[in-house]
Amino acid sequence: MMNAANQQQIDYWNGDAGSQWVRAQAHLDSMLSPLSQQALKKASLQSSERVLDVGCGCGATSLRLAEQGQWVTGVDVSAPMVDHAGQRGRGISNLEFIQADASLWRGSEPYDLAFSRFGVMFFTDPVAAFANIHANLKVSGRLCFICWRLPQDNPWLAIPGAATQPYLPPPPESGGPNPFAFADRDFVSGVLTDAGFRAPEFSLCEATLTLGPDVASALSFLTRIGPLSRVVSELEEPVQEQALAATETALQPYAGDQGVQLGASCWIVTARV
Repeated sequence: MMNAANQQQIDYWNGDAGSQWVRAQAHLDSMLSPLSQQALKKASLQSSERVLDVGCGCGATSLRLAEQGQWVTGVDVSAPMVDHAGQRGRGISNLEFIQADASLWRGSEPYDLAFSRFGVMFFTDPVAAFANIHANLKVSGRLCFICWRLPQDNPWLAIPGAATQPYLPPPPESGGPNPFAFADRDFVSGVLTDAGFRAPEFSLCEATLTLGPDVASALSFLTRIGPLSRVVSELEEPVQEQALAATETALQPYAGDQGVQLGASCWIVTARV
């Protein structure tokens, strides 16, 4: 079941973006692991709970939840990512993956927890989407998700972004779904309260991310599915080459024996039904 209002996001994640994320799955899982671990810990899992993983992507957090003994349903709009997640979870009896729009999808039984790692910021109508997620939960249910703070709070985004900014036209104005749509705590609190959730709380979550083993790998990641994809899609030579060279120079001070490492900053948001 898909929502026509979310069609732009559905098309995006079923196109090249979804395929790129599948190809980068191992890299992304490794890079985001420090953040995933903090979010899963904050979820306060109890034994044998039913968990809905919203925007499950390639299944990393769904697999972790299932390993801890939860019954897990991973839901995502992206067919390439859901197919890949299904292959990774083949043979695990307490895990299922469903291609569906979480703003509409209803399970056959209510869940104890709705969880998400960076999967809830892309709803065209976030209040309606969270109202539907709320309807999937038990009366004792709870919500836990992790979302990005602003780009300027995230050096892994801000530093390469500043390096390329002189070469790029201003980004299009967008107040709609985007990775940073939930950076504002007041906005998110309003969305959750309007959707029927109680007592939303925000915990600061920070970690050091390894963008790649060396600068070349980090640069490749950032331009393929990261924040510098505009450099590749919008710039032509020689300006593209100049922008990439500037980014390479900006990343060099952060390269070491453990790879290219930069800080990340997020909110972990919890609420109750």
